[in-house]
This record gives sequence, structure tokens and C-alpha cells, in this order.
Amino acid sequence: MARALVNLTVATAVFFLLFLLSHSNPSTSPPLLLPPPHHGSRPAMILPLFPSPKTPSRTFSNSRRHLQRSESHSTRPNARMRLYDDLLLNGYYTTRLWIGTPPQRFALIVDTGSTVTYVPCASCEQCGTHQDPKFQPDLSSTYQPVKCNLDCNCDNDRVQCVYERQYAEMSSSSGVLGEDMISFGNQSELLPQRAVFGCENEETGDLYSQRADGIVGLGRGDLSVVDQLVEKGVISDSFSLCYGGMDIGGGAMVLGGISAPSDMVFSYSDPVRSPYYNIDLKEIHVAGKRLPLNPSVFDGKYGTVLDSGTTYAYLPEAAFKEFKDAIMKELNSLKQIRGPDPSYNDICFSSDSSDVSELSKIFPTVEMVFDNQQKLLLSPENYIFRHSKVRGAYCLGIFPNEKDPTTLLGGIIVRNTLVTYDREHSKIGFWKTNCSELWERLHVAGAPSTSPSSSSGKDNSTVKLPPTSAPDGSPNYALPVGIQIGEITLDMSLSVNYSYLKPLINKLAEFIAKGLDINASQVK
Repeated sequence: MARALVNLTVATAVFFLLFLLSHSNPSTSPPLLLPPPHHGSRPAMILPLFPSPKTPSRTFSNSRRHLQRSESHSTRPNARMRLYDDLLLNGYYTTRLWIGTPPQRFALIVDTGSTVTYVPCASCEQCGTHQDPKFQPDLSSTYQPVKCNLDCNCDNDRVQCVYERQYAEMSSSSGVLGEDMISFGNQSELLPQRAVFGCENEETGDLYSQRADGIVGLGRGDLSVVDQLVEKGVISDSFSLCYGGMDIGGGAMVLGGISAPSDMVFSYSDPVRSPYYNIDLKEIHVAGKRLPLNPSVFDGKYGTVLDSGTTYAYLPEAAFKEFKDAIMKELNSLKQIRGPDPSYNDICFSSDSSDVSELSKIFPTVEMVFDNQQKLLLSPENYIFRHSKVRGAYCLGIFPNEKDPTTLLGGIIVRNTLVTYDREHSKIGFWKTNCSELWERLHVAGAPSTSPSSSSGKDNSTVKLPPTSAPDGSPNYALPVGIQIGEITLDMSLSVNYSYLKPLINKLAEFIAKGLDINASQVK
């Protein structure tokens, strides 16, 4: 990938430094690699998810391997997109999509529980104030309304197709359906594709008040962006998500098939069982001990559902009680404290460590056992979150699902886990890795690899693969937003005490990266 060199003036750099004088210094963690590919499946469309890092997450001894799209007889492009925001701070991750000609940019929540992609329409008077301007159909030369037909719900005048979506937290979105070009950014090799999406006329609840513009729907359904791309033959019937760990976030989304790592754990996912992505959960173990539960407890209503748009996890009341009791028994030496929000009855504990890498020495391991007896290991970061007001304190991120017998597993459960939604083969795979570094390995072709960690005592030699390049002759679809940044060079002369400035260098790099809409690791 071509890299642009950006030189910032001394005046600009000084401005950044002045801004940082009262801020602390984050650190960064070394880049990791992903697993080698296998052959025989169609290529993937890779969309990296990448929020701004705050503090380093844990590292994994088996993560220094490559993950690349699968080989195929046909040459198909892929798309690469970044993720912004943070799962626990914002409650979601967003990615960027561009709609129309010329393209209009939108920040959309990545949601496997939604089956339609929608953005606020210019005519919407009941939409909130979001981070990007509303979509203006009149400014797009390729926009077409979806006319009323037998396959859709129609407006009162029976002229145009309409949609409506309601969510459990009492928010809703409704509007008309339109068709236009959807683009995946300048880093994407995939050409813009025509797709149907929702143009909102009304928002309520969290959808009205959130900063994100809308939602990109990855669920099962004709309006899902996945279904539409599969129908066009652009990607295979599969996609993957990889959310970063505690404090740092990051990761990637892959639309299309990938070669599964040899030690990926799979669960059957019945497409008929419910309209959502479900897994066949049978048992939960805490500290190696099975909870005394009938497996049918995880099969109520919609069963056990994975939902990337949900922040935490929710168990049926009987399962939650057993889980809470088992956790509290293992943590009886820790002091229980009040949660950060008095409106909620959070279960929180005070510990002596604020280091994520030390949590496994304090909190017990949790395992989810599937019908095929394969086990998904949950690290502490997969079921606890930091107390926002007490240093070294943590709270359970798993809650009772009130009277709903559905088991709902949100993003916290799969932090630092590559989750492959293999819809073609009706299964979902899980593979523990450092998701925060996935984007760097996919984005920076030929980046040098480092020696694998030996903390596990296993031989995990690095597998080096050639960088993936765009097929010859692929047209370059230029979007009127930003440029690709590979390196930033600063030449400056400052009259300041270096010992005072030194702790702020990393914060300066992060601030510059944010202003230029790039990865902080690219600022050296």
C-alpha cells in the first residue's frame, strides 16, 4: 500500500504540545501476528476495527501468526476499514461507510443483531444530533428510492418501501428504503457496491441521543449488508469480528470467508432456531467446576445469542444466580464494594492490581462448553469491567436477564477473541488472540515480525507470508476524505524541560494521530 509522508509545521506541533501539558501518557504494545491461511475457500473482504488506544491490553503467546484471506481460483478484492469508539466507554464500536455519489460519510455501529443498515435522512425532523451530517439523497446522482412492491412494507401512499426497527432498550428507528452506492474507504480494494439501506425519518431512545450516526446491520435478512454482498457474489457467506481487550480496544471485521486457525473452537449455529446468531451452549464452568444447571436453561426463547451490538452479557435468572455464587465463592478474600453508578446494583470487588495481565491471578477462569464438548475459555476481561471510580476495582459484566429466558452474550464475552460467523456451514468459531493488533498486521504490509513469547512454554514459531496486494488493474475509487498516512516526521525546536516533556511524548503522538485520523503506531 502506498504511504504518504506528512510534514507538520513547528507551529502545529507546538500547539499539540501545549494541549498535552495537563494530560497523562499512554503506552503502546508491540504488534502481533495472526494465524496462517489454508487453501480452498473464497477470498475475504477485510475491514479492520480500530478505536483509539488508551492503555495496553494483555498479550498472547500464540498470537504471532498471520491471518490472511483464503486462496481462490478467482481474484476478488477485499475491503479494509477502521473501527472507532470503545465497547465499554461508548457501548459500541463504529466503522465508517460512505453512501452516494459523491460519497457522504457515516459512522455506523457494528451490529450482528440488526438486519438493516440505516442513516439519518436529510428530511428527518425527529432525528438526534450525531457526529456527521444527515444523508442528502438529492446530492447523490446514484440514489434511487425503493418503490412499493409485494416484497416490502409500503408507506401510506403506497409509493415507497419503508422499514421500522425496535430494540430491547426501548429505542427505535423508522424511515424509507433507498438504494445507492456504498463504499468502504480509500484503504479498500473492494469497489463500491449498490445496496439497499434505510433513510431514517424518526429516531427514539438511545438511537436519538447516541453520537454514532446509525447502524450497519450484519444479521440474517434480505436487507443485511452481508446478505446483499453474498447475493451479489462479492463475498462468501461468512464474516468475522475481533474485538480488542480491556482498556485498549481495536480489532478487525472480515466480511467473507477466512481460513480458520487449527485450534479454533466451533459451535453449531442453527439458522432456523431464531432470527439471531445463536450457539449451542450446554455448560458453564467456574474455576474448573461445572455449575449445577440443566443444559436446557440456555435454550430458552431465542437460545444463546451472540450480539455484537450489546455491551455486556445476560443470563437467565437461574443461571446467573449459580454463576454469581460461584464467582463470589472464588473471590471471598476480596472486599466487595459499591458499583460506580448508584442506579445499578453492580457486583464489584476491590483488588490490589490494576494491571490487566495480572487479573488471571486474582479472578477465576470461566469456560463455556458447547454441545460438541469443545470449550471456550473466558479470561477475566471477558466477564469483568473496570470500576470507573475506584482504582484496582472491577465489576461483573454478566447480569441477570430479568424475566427473559434468552441467554444474550454481548461484546465483553468475546474481547480478544476472533469470532467467525460461518453462515455457509451453520457454525460459529472462537479463537483467542490479541485483536488490538489485527489491524496493524493487515494494514502495514510486510511489517517486521518479532519473536513469539515463550510464556506458555510451547513452540509458536512465526510463519512469514507474503503481503497481500490488490489484483492488477483494480480501479482506484478515491473518496473525498483524508489520505493514507504511513509516517509522520516532526522537526521542532522547543524551550521546555525534557524531563517534563518526556512523559507526554506518547500522548503527543496519539493526539496527532487522532487529528489526522490515523493509527498512533504510525507516529514515531
